[in-house]
Amino acid sequence: MTGNLTLLTDFYELTMMQGYYKNNVNERVVFDVFYRQNPSDGGYAICAGLEQVIEYVKGLHFDYEDISYLRGLGVFDEEFLDYLAGFHFTGDIYAIPEGCVIFPMEPLVKVVAPIMEAQLVETAILNIINHQSLIATKASRVCYAAQGDPIMEFGLRRAQGPDAGTLGARAAVIGGCAGTSNVLCAQEFDIPALGTHAHSWIMSFEDELTAFRKYAELYPNNTTLLVDTYDTLRSGVPHAIQVFEELRDAGKMPAVYGIRLDSGDLAYLSKKARKMLDDAGFPDAAICASSDLDEHLIDSLKTQGAKINSWGVGTNLITSKDCPAFGGVYKLAAIEKNGEFVPKIKLSENTWKITNPGNKTVFRIYDKENHKIKADVIALVGETISEDEDLKLFDPISTWKKTTLPAGSFTVRELPVPVFQNGQCVYESPKTMEIRQICMKEQETLWDESRRLVNPHIVYVDLSQKLWEVKNELLDAHNQGK
Repeated sequence: MTGNLTLLTDFYELTMMQGYYKNNVNERVVFDVFYRQNPSDGGYAICAGLEQVIEYVKGLHFDYEDISYLRGLGVFDEEFLDYLAGFHFTGDIYAIPEGCVIFPMEPLVKVVAPIMEAQLVETAILNIINHQSLIATKASRVCYAAQGDPIMEFGLRRAQGPDAGTLGARAAVIGGCAGTSNVLCAQEFDIPALGTHAHSWIMSFEDELTAFRKYAELYPNNTTLLVDTYDTLRSGVPHAIQVFEELRDAGKMPAVYGIRLDSGDLAYLSKKARKMLDDAGFPDAAICASSDLDEHLIDSLKTQGAKINSWGVGTNLITSKDCPAFGGVYKLAAIEKNGEFVPKIKLSENTWKITNPGNKTVFRIYDKENHKIKADVIALVGETISEDEDLKLFDPISTWKKTTLPAGSFTVRELPVPVFQNGQCVYESPKTMEIRQICMKEQETLWDESRRLVNPHIVYVDLSQKLWEVKNELLDAHNQGK
């Protein structure tokens, strides 16, 4: 994602900006980025994309070509175009850091800025956060299904374009993948570049055995041979074993070696291949599998006892095939009047589409003994939660569902951090592999019941008493006005 992305926005953002400008409307506002439903019917999501949001906001400006293009549309007047020519972001941004576990309705990114600035950045922020959070979440599910086996991201050729392939691979690594086949992504974000060889390598030689020997000569430290070009059990695995025997006899055994399966009944073939490799004296030979894998197929193969210990996952991961959109939204939550933020609410016939008003933050409540997540609480900025007092939690919709956490039994963490203050970036993004480690630790704070692939336990996201009261006052006021 390079170049000036200022026009990476929906047209109506610009027409609204001109409307605000001509009507002298530019109060500071609060916009929240949040989502309403976990991807793939899961129990959580993973936040990703903040580094690219930062790059985008830092680069916001309308250059000569942009202004010339907008002038040519015949929609915008010169006074407004002059304003755009000097545009730069002056607001504040708060965000939950990348790699964090997140849940529906809580603000992932909060923009506090004059409304023209806040309106402009809506589309690009949603584009970036929605995409990478989706892929990071999918990757975390795939990695969970693999039960600690390394996952290689193999999806570039099936991704929806170069940016989706590259930033999607970054997000997949944040979600837990060990590396990627995408060399541009590996270079750009300093993550491991991984891969073996294609069937074309085998087919380009006179026979399979020669192809294996030549590959082993070229890559003596990591020799993984693709064994399903012709006949996996009658040809591929026996020829791989023959090459391994030759390397062993010559005292040139690779530090890493094994086979890759890319078709057929992976459970059956891996069991047969494992026995053949063990009987030949190669119990430490790895068996890697690819072939349209996702978390459900990997989980099934694990249940069947497949002898696979690394996985290459492509199409279903990089496209999040079963859930192709994250569904994040960007909603106005407050407008500043006389130095104070006045809460705003969006109503809907659908209860889950009614927004949470006001200038908010998010507190995460952990069980003190095992550091697992008990609940998240969305609160108004300025509120605090004391670990030394009982904490009463209640479902903000089904309010009769209540619980009390005794003082001293829990710990509290405020999730959002300042990213921009007065238009200046005050946050330094960790490197991608560091975010990956953060994400792995974050997932350990989830209960197993919330990580299961089917019908997971849903983590409670509650409202503080004060925020709940503000929300209901607004709902009552709107109802009285009908």
